[in-house]
Amino acid sequence: MHNNINTSEQDSTSITLAFSDRSTASYLRKPAAVRQMAVAPKPTLYLFVFAIWIAAVIWFQPRLLLLLDMAYNTPSWVALALFIGFINFAWLYGIYNVSIVGFAVYYQIKRKWAPARTTTPPVPAIPLEDLPPVAILYTTCNDFVEESVLSCVQQDYPRYTVYILDDSSDAGYKQQVDQFARRYPGLVQVVRRPDRKAFKAGNLNHGLSEVATDEPYFAIADADEILPTDFLSKLVPVMEHDPSCGFVQANHRANPNSTSELSKSLGVGIDIHWKWYQPLRNDYGFVMFLGHGALLRRKCWEEIDGFPDIVSEDLGFAIHAREKGYRGRFVEEVICYEDFPDNVRAFRIRHMKWTRGTSEFLRKKMGWLLRARNISWTEKLDVLFPTLNLPLTLVYFLFMLNANLALPLFFGYRQDLTFVLGGQEFLFPIVTLHQGFEVIYDWDFFVITLLTFFAPVLSFILALANQPLKLFRFLSHSTALYAALSPLSSIGVLAYMISGKAFFLVTGDVNQQEYQGKSAGSAFSFRKMKHAWQQFLAKSHPDTRLVQGVEIGVGLLFTCLALLMFQISFFGLCLAFLLLPLMHHLPWNHRFVKVAVYVPFLLIMLGVFLSGLSMFGMKAVFFGYGFHF
Repeated sequence: MHNNINTSEQDSTSITLAFSDRSTASYLRKPAAVRQMAVAPKPTLYLFVFAIWIAAVIWFQPRLLLLLDMAYNTPSWVALALFIGFINFAWLYGIYNVSIVGFAVYYQIKRKWAPARTTTPPVPAIPLEDLPPVAILYTTCNDFVEESVLSCVQQDYPRYTVYILDDSSDAGYKQQVDQFARRYPGLVQVVRRPDRKAFKAGNLNHGLSEVATDEPYFAIADADEILPTDFLSKLVPVMEHDPSCGFVQANHRANPNSTSELSKSLGVGIDIHWKWYQPLRNDYGFVMFLGHGALLRRKCWEEIDGFPDIVSEDLGFAIHAREKGYRGRFVEEVICYEDFPDNVRAFRIRHMKWTRGTSEFLRKKMGWLLRARNISWTEKLDVLFPTLNLPLTLVYFLFMLNANLALPLFFGYRQDLTFVLGGQEFLFPIVTLHQGFEVIYDWDFFVITLLTFFAPVLSFILALANQPLKLFRFLSHSTALYAALSPLSSIGVLAYMISGKAFFLVTGDVNQQEYQGKSAGSAFSFRKMKHAWQQFLAKSHPDTRLVQGVEIGVGLLFTCLALLMFQISFFGLCLAFLLLPLMHHLPWNHRFVKVAVYVPFLLIMLGVFLSGLSMFGMKAVFFGYGFHF
């Protein structure tokens, strides 16, 4: 796993709230029908996205459909049709990402010059002594971080209790938790349950139903999260001011004090993503509860019968709350700090948890979401666009097979590429595609290809444009990680489709050494092979040799295809496929890794440059669509 309402209209209804314990409890006892429904967001963003996309499809479709004239049998026609279909679909996602950035700029300008026209007006000042008690739920499972829980106990709010919901199995971590709690008697309470049923959702539900039962609001903090001291004092008034607000999601930044080299390299991506992709959803989309760094209304939790029993319990909570008439609100000014994964292994584990958790959410909740009556289509689209992105990497993977295996098989022909070195010629046999593909070799087609290619990283380019060296390092490092995740994501999606199970993999749990099980290094047996296959389907843990072996096999296959077709950009991507499982075992500051992470990005950009030469009459080898989804 992988974010308000127009209170000016509510002000005109003369809603009066007395901010005291008694009045708050009185309101929470009112039936849901009494509460005013939260205002739906404006549909402008998605109307713009689909208008531009439809225009692009209409403009380019005649040329794309000409490709079908090359088909000479049913399989070749299917390969071309799939190629055309994916291109159209990729354009939709490209236009979506560009539109998000454009509307984010517009939203910031509107908030600055016309704040009355936004749905996030200032919240009236409320004396802290008039605010109700709050529960802070700190969740941990073999990943207790004292600095993080200290930020929970150091709030400048007058009445709160910190509940450490400890799911740890390691005796050492349990001891750390107990020692910390003894330092803060009356303020900190340790909560443990007899099992780990339903993972984080079950942990939260247990704590709220058995221990933290009186507070009208509760905050959730992850094990590695640092809350600002004014977290509660700034967010509770937002909830008190707006009864239709089910939760308030705070902003996040990468922990500036992290000692991890990987965090220093890629943590800036957290800052930029939250800045560009989250605030505008107050007006133009669905504000998502992101699982931590948020304040939630207990009455809302009660009305939806607790957190749903899925790995993506945060998104499940948000959509169920919206159907009950609540909306979330994103508060940009309250900033929490979170750690980027310490190493590539932790990064890959987190990604697998997100991939399978998102697949589970879509299987169990997508149909419900589409049928929901109180959730607007703007909000449904804003949930599905980013949520579908992870499982759709399987579609992207199949596209790469189609574009680099099926199309060359049906429409490729042998050609010798000549190199001249020191006056001596060298012939390099390659496979190039039929001349019929030249109908899409034009400047406008190249421009929309680049648009789709760079759209996912446009916000980073704009944010770091005045720091070109930092931008180059960030794009290179993120290419070596994020662009290389397609095989791993596809494994997760396929394994979930077969098993129907999602497992909450704890990123910070260093004891999850899956590949160091009892069978490691021992003799082969059918039982061990069966166990490995079962674990592959159940968890697809990136530690396992089977997962890493599949990644390497896919990387080698695509590398051969890239060399055969002399696709330089695709070759760079294939090197990233091979590099990622290797970095699972190497530190980010390893001498080899420090150099190797730049190679995929440099090769991809070289391929883009050579493809651009076709605009000037220099025919480049076919520019594949294998690197921008």
